[in-house]
Amino acid sequence: MITGKNYIGNKLSAKGTISHKTINPKLNLQNETAFIEATSEEIEEAVQLAAAAFKAFRKVSGKDKANFLNAIAEEILALDQELIDAYTTESGLPEGRAIGERGRTIMQLKSFADLVENEDWKGNRFDAAIPDRQPLPKDDLRKTVIPIGPVVVFGASNFPFAFSTAGGDTASALAAGCPVIVKAHEMHSGTSELVASAIIKAAEKTGMPNGVFSHLSGRGPVVGATLVKNAKIKGVGFTGSIGAGRAIFDMASKREEPIPVYAEMGSINPVIITPKAIATRSESIASTYAGSITLGTGQFCTNPGLILTIEDENTEAFINDLAKKTVAIEAQCMLHPNIKAGFDKNGTSVTSQEGVVSVSKIETAVADNYAASQVATVSGADFLANPKIHQEVFGPFSLVVKSKNEEELVEIIEALEGQLTGTIIAEDDETSNLVDIVDALVNRVGRIIFNGVPTGVEVCPSMQHGGPYPASSDAKFTSVGTDAIKRWVRPISYQSFPMELLPESLQK
Repeated sequence: MITGKNYIGNKLSAKGTISHKTINPKLNLQNETAFIEATSEEIEEAVQLAAAAFKAFRKVSGKDKANFLNAIAEEILALDQELIDAYTTESGLPEGRAIGERGRTIMQLKSFADLVENEDWKGNRFDAAIPDRQPLPKDDLRKTVIPIGPVVVFGASNFPFAFSTAGGDTASALAAGCPVIVKAHEMHSGTSELVASAIIKAAEKTGMPNGVFSHLSGRGPVVGATLVKNAKIKGVGFTGSIGAGRAIFDMASKREEPIPVYAEMGSINPVIITPKAIATRSESIASTYAGSITLGTGQFCTNPGLILTIEDENTEAFINDLAKKTVAIEAQCMLHPNIKAGFDKNGTSVTSQEGVVSVSKIETAVADNYAASQVATVSGADFLANPKIHQEVFGPFSLVVKSKNEEELVEIIEALEGQLTGTIIAEDDETSNLVDIVDALVNRVGRIIFNGVPTGVEVCPSMQHGGPYPASSDAKFTSVGTDAIKRWVRPISYQSFPMELLPESLQK
């Protein structure tokens, strides 16, 4: 049952006077429950509990942490239709998407449980002593990783399950041995609270220390900023806009003790399509990318917002077909009125720039909070001359750039900001001609795709979901896949240590 209260450890609390309600975007109406914003007192209590819990939780065995993570998965499933209904009511997304995303969230939790059941993931290193080495003896050295401490996770607007309360940031931090305080996203506070209740139940059932998890509400920036600035917080996970992510990064950097912020932010995910690919399978590519552009109302961080071509006799026909197929897909509801307003504002900003032409847009009236998908085009020269055209339009929008030749196309790639993904659509017999394009693209992205679509992020050890700034705040790490755990640990070496004082995994 949704209460509108905060979880301070395993205790429900509502001491504040500021509240907000979520919105059903399909109905464009407020939902009933009022969510009470956490007070400074409640925030401090949650942080103190997390700090105390860390002393015990960092020593919990991998097997016991795995039991905890698996118990979270079971408790989420036990919420059944109540959770699915909350998700659809607060997001406007269909039930099938809710069930699929819940499944992904369960899989993430179980993946981290499997990972930490033994110590292999730590990559422990051993260098035996050589006391008689000349000219200097060598000491015994053993290296492992340890959790960094309490972590704040900000829920994401576009993935109420998989990138939010029990999503990849939370699952990986708990797996690493770090207590987590979640700042719920105000757009799906009820969904977030239900998932939080599952985590609390799992913690109690598996004997985890009180404070290993807390859940706080707040519509504005106050709760999040207060958490980030607290000296006992040692790391932050964030998925969202460049503006919010950068603000959190700056706050964390200005602390007396700066802490890492792992922020996954903006990306337009360039797709390069060769002239030969267009000549060979134009209709198929247009159909595939019309579906990718509009998937989830374009509200994926991997949405293909930029398509790069080299202009020839087939280019215009391809662009027109892509636009036709894109706008033929029925308009869908966006997550929130604010996201719809941002889509309209940013789309207008891009299409009003000199040289940008809107090829096709849904012109018929759409319901409140529904998005009219759009495809626009611009020359390579105009794109290079105006960085305003490079901005992300979060929603079902894609800009097609017509380069005059391969040299200009490579110049455009090199001029892009950091991206989560880059895709190349080409024929198999063109690979020897793609070296310059590949070299330019790998320097700007975290994941490069050949003859596929960027939408769809597999949860597996080899996935990289992050990229050069501003795609993420630290391109060395991923927020998806089991390597995400590396964000929440730091290395430590033990030199000439008595065996009985070493961590168990180093005692050999």
